[in-house]
Amino acid sequence: MSRKIRVIETDMRAGKMLQEREALEFRPDKPGTDGQEGHILNVYDQVQYQEILGFGGDFTESSTLNYQKVSEEQRQKVLELYFDKEKGIGYNFCRATINSCDFSEDFYSYDDTPEDFALKDFTIAHDRESVLPMIRAAQDKAEDLLIFSSPWSPPAWMKTNGMMNQGGSLRKDCKEVWARYTARYLQEYEKEGVKIWGVTVQNEAKARQGWESCQYEAGEERDFVTGYLKPIYEQMGVGDRKVMFWDHNKERVVDRSLDTLCNQRARDAFDGVAVHWYSGDHFTALDVAHDLFPEKFFVASEQCTGHAKEVYGAGEHYAHDILGDLNHWAGAWVDWNMFLNEDGGPSHWLDEQRESGKDPAEIWVGASPVMIDRTTGELTVTSSYYYLGHFSKFIKRGARRIGYSIFDTSLEAGAFLNPDGSIAVVVLNRWEEDRQVTLRYHGELADLTLKAHSIQTLLF
Repeated sequence: MSRKIRVIETDMRAGKMLQEREALEFRPDKPGTDGQEGHILNVYDQVQYQEILGFGGDFTESSTLNYQKVSEEQRQKVLELYFDKEKGIGYNFCRATINSCDFSEDFYSYDDTPEDFALKDFTIAHDRESVLPMIRAAQDKAEDLLIFSSPWSPPAWMKTNGMMNQGGSLRKDCKEVWARYTARYLQEYEKEGVKIWGVTVQNEAKARQGWESCQYEAGEERDFVTGYLKPIYEQMGVGDRKVMFWDHNKERVVDRSLDTLCNQRARDAFDGVAVHWYSGDHFTALDVAHDLFPEKFFVASEQCTGHAKEVYGAGEHYAHDILGDLNHWAGAWVDWNMFLNEDGGPSHWLDEQRESGKDPAEIWVGASPVMIDRTTGELTVTSSYYYLGHFSKFIKRGARRIGYSIFDTSLEAGAFLNPDGSIAVVVLNRWEEDRQVTLRYHGELADLTLKAHSIQTLLF
């Protein structure tokens, strides 16, 4: 009896989104009779690589404010779209921000009292307004949700430049209080029913930006963690949280890893590395970093696009990066905003750009997989949602990447062994022509057609 292969397809131009097609059937591989040698996609489960942690997006204040403002029916729809494993795409690994970021309504921290080294005025009251309610609702929908958190900037009074924006660095006399501050954040969130799984030390640690930012050289980040953050986390009962460094673009991840993990104390202090996509692919840099430090996990912690002109454009960019990252040792892939409005906000940075009189054509406006039009109240689901769903919905936490080979690298693919023994193979065609592929696994074949600008997930 032949085995069946479920086929899930997204072909945006044909109006097919995460649509299940007629199942394929394996047939015996008979060399010399089928003439398929030129179109083979091999899958090898004899070799296993990194474990998959999950997929998700960020609970930015922009997202949570939009969530708060829509109707209860729409809130439930947003939660279903993202976190329901059957009706939605099953997000289970997400990010939150410590203090404000560029996608917040305004600058804020949990303690704006200058020189409050005792943190007497520390409070997460701000997050109780919209951030925590959306996170808790998401937890109710996805019981296995893991969240890591990242700071864009310490409070202004802890910075060398006295501002949360425009870079600057952490004051030397504020290292201890900043470590205690982030530990307090973890403690207070846990009291609210949200246990944060891990943290990155600093979002985009190299960048000086017009929005919230703080710069660390590799040695500064390393010494802050080994000398302050890790010991204080242990003292304050949050020492089990994962700690990741860099949280910036892949093109410098090797150098940053070499400088950060330069001794055993540092290697013991950090659990993983977080990377972004904004400087290009650089997927093989992850290979080098993994070969140097094979005990560290990699998380693709932030990526996003602007409004795409093509109906499939943003989605293809997402799928290309997900496949590239996962095939080069990343164990998780996390989108940026979950729920923006039609203007890409609310965002204090966007507001500042618009109010400055800058040419609107020069202002980068972000998109999210699900968006809300404030005038019509209509929810829009974009291509990035469906393409991301080809991974998040079918590759389960605890899955392992397995081996594959393909006849033409203009087609992109990845293969994964789920904990239940099922295999998920994702194949992406970013070209204008339909492509024929023959899946080959354990001496069996199955033929499939990949439509132009489409993506398929094969399950068997």
